Amino acid sequence: MKEPQNPHENSALLTRWIWRGYLRHYWPMLLVAFLLMTIEGGMLGLMSYMIEPMFDRIFLAGERSSIPLVAGGIFLIFTARALSGFCQRVLMSRVGQKVSAHIQRDLVAHMLTLDNRWFQQNPPGVLIERVRGDTNAASNIWSTVLAAAGRDVIAMVSLFAVALSIDWLWTLIAVAGVPLLVLPIILLQRFVRRTARRVRDIAAELATRLDEIFHGVPTIKLNRMEDRESGRFANASHALVRARTFSVAGQAGIPAMMDIMAGVGFLGVLSYGGLQIIDGQKTVGEFMSFFTAMALVFEPLRRLGNVTGAWQVALASLERVYGVFLEQPTILSPAQPAKLSVPAAQADIVLDDVRMAYDETPVLNGVSFTAKAGKVTALVGASGAGKSTVFNLLTRLVDPQSGQISIGGTPIDTLALTDLRDQFSVVTQDAQLFDETLRDNILLGREDIAEDRLATVLDAAHVADFLPRLADGLNSPAGPRGSNLSGGQRQRVAIARALLRNAPILLLDEATSALDTKSERIVQEALDQLSRNRTTLVIAHRLATVRDADKIVVMDKGRVVEEGTHDSLLARDGVYSGLYKLQFSTQN
Repeated sequence: MKEPQNPHENSALLTRWIWRGYLRHYWPMLLVAFLLMTIEGGMLGLMSYMIEPMFDRIFLAGERSSIPLVAGGIFLIFTARALSGFCQRVLMSRVGQKVSAHIQRDLVAHMLTLDNRWFQQNPPGVLIERVRGDTNAASNIWSTVLAAAGRDVIAMVSLFAVALSIDWLWTLIAVAGVPLLVLPIILLQRFVRRTARRVRDIAAELATRLDEIFHGVPTIKLNRMEDRESGRFANASHALVRARTFSVAGQAGIPAMMDIMAGVGFLGVLSYGGLQIIDGQKTVGEFMSFFTAMALVFEPLRRLGNVTGAWQVALASLERVYGVFLEQPTILSPAQPAKLSVPAAQADIVLDDVRMAYDETPVLNGVSFTAKAGKVTALVGASGAGKSTVFNLLTRLVDPQSGQISIGGTPIDTLALTDLRDQFSVVTQDAQLFDETLRDNILLGREDIAEDRLATVLDAAHVADFLPRLADGLNSPAGPRGSNLSGGQRQRVAIARALLRNAPILLLDEATSALDTKSERIVQEALDQLSRNRTTLVIAHRLATVRDADKIVVMDKGRVVEEGTHDSLLARDGVYSGLYKLQFSTQN
């Protein structure tokens, strides 16, 4: 996944992106929160200001009449600070959650536009961590950053104003060491950002490990890999602990250095100011008010130091999220899409000298053949011959490097992607079911399907045969990846889905190869029903299942080496005949 160039220089870019794309949508809430932060921050200045009359008028001068005024003022200050702080935190939390959800929605929507190749290069665990972990890490910081910009900055200004009004020289002595922190803080920020990237990378690796473990439990158990997988996960967990520890140490270093400088400043002020109080040049109330203001000013200053570290962590996550948005699909609809010249049900599918390679590995080397409209065309050949790639090309999940594919004479790359894919129904060996009910898996979000039509589809696909054995019938959960169903049942659900889709072109990719004899017979009957009056392309390893195909295209090493019917290919005594004889002798 791409990341911004020179990430250390891209803080402004990422800030503009997050503001223009997301935060500006919530500016009314942010404005109210900022006003509340101003009130909360300003109360600290007032609080330190009230220390002087409390000491000089009440404690030292003994003015009884000043007690209600000073005590009431302090009570009102605490009340205003409490209410404004509570309200702004709730508002900022809501903004943070909304921004996180907004980014996640946009990120998932953008990912779904990207090419299949991109998903092959980025495992699910990494993508889940991008959508969940990185967006949360990035968006949660905004409540802290904006609180620092509002509450803490206002608090510092008000407290410095009080301190300066008492004695500007004391104030200068107290903050004299702060400029010495600039270089160390910059170095720590770079360290924090670097370690934060490492944390996010390891978190993505952990998510990938978990995804593979939970989806491979049967394989792990059957191969006695429990210790190996738990050990790999433990190693990644230990690496994450180490990386997070370094990151937290870097973040904690910034406020720690500020505390040291605060101690140095107070040492100087007390050494100089204490003599002035002893000499009568300053009152105890003035010193206590100044001391309170400076003690309080270092707290928002520490928080601002924490924010700089947390901001670097957020930037590391923002870079990763923004890097996904920088990815762009290469398979797109044309600017002015064409329309099919004839209905797809009456259109021949033609591949003309199609060449395709993944990186430097050639997959198709000049494939040419025609699938006649309304007929069954079978693709056969050894594994790796390029059969599945043909299906991916037909639906434009990938595009060829050269050659042309057309439907009814219309090149498929001139069609809108939605129009092209509407022409196909696909049933594969591994029926992709979602962790939803059978009804949801068949309808796929469609709400315009009448119950009588659905019942007809269920009968035709033989789904109705096993529904009575399920506790909730059609509303029974399919389980993760259809794990609550047998292989044959999953295939029948997939066929019902294809029947309901009612597309004119049918692609069958090893749809019965993983089934037992009984299930295969039932599924084959459903497939026969599905392929009726449709242009059908079939990929099959078991040649007995395509004996009745109108045309068989034999592929070998990315080329079409033979074409014809079952009988004509056997009579030719070529590649197909050899494959058939090999399977026949093996089965017997």
